[in-house]
Amino acid sequence: MSGSRVLVVDDEEQILRALKTSLQAAGYEVETADTAAGALTAAAMRPPEALILDLVLPDGSGIEVCRELRAWSSAPVIVLSVVGDEAEKIAALDAGADDYVTKPVGLDELLARLRAVLRRAAPSGEPVIAVGELEVDLEKREVRVKGKPVHLTPHEFELLRFLARHEGKLLTHRMILQEVWGPGYGEATNILHVNVSQLRRKIEPDPARPRYLLTEPGAGYRLVDPSTRG
Repeated sequence: MSGSRVLVVDDEEQILRALKTSLQAAGYEVETADTAAGALTAAAMRPPEALILDLVLPDGSGIEVCRELRAWSSAPVIVLSVVGDEAEKIAALDAGADDYVTKPVGLDELLARLRAVLRRAAPSGEPVIAVGELEVDLEKREVRVKGKPVHLTPHEFELLRFLARHEGKLLTHRMILQEVWGPGYGEATNILHVNVSQLRRKIEPDPARPRYLLTEPGAGYRLVDPSTRG
């Protein structure tokens, strides 16, 4: 959303300057950092509403920055990297990144992805959805099982929210990937399987025999109330 404060982290001065200029022209308030330590300091001193984060920094990894940031911030993170292999994408997403973009990336695409993560992070005014003993507070982004809070990563929460809003409905792999991870992830089923497995460990009484998050072989997943299954 135009007007939001964005922290851009990259160790290449030319890229940093170009991104700052382009984002400011699009109406964003922009701060910059060129190291991992500088990024964490800047984020702590003046919390941004979103981050654009290079994966390779002179004093550490963008994945490490994202992991540390997730300990106290839910601001959406878009990782920028010249590394485009699936293992690196999964590592970044598991660390809490909201999107992963391979350089070089067009400005229009980057702005579209930034708008998307900011839109998903905005307060929704939506209610609490109860599915059996599972509660999903859509506005506060909180999850409870039998009244006890459960900590989810940003992607795990978005996955659960999407399923909860369509309780009982089969959602295909492609539908979930495009909704939760965005354009370009429609075939990245391994990312989805990893997050489903992690989510089950947190919400299921027995992750090996899921009662809430069911697999529809070869098709997708659905979230159900166990008490309605007879």
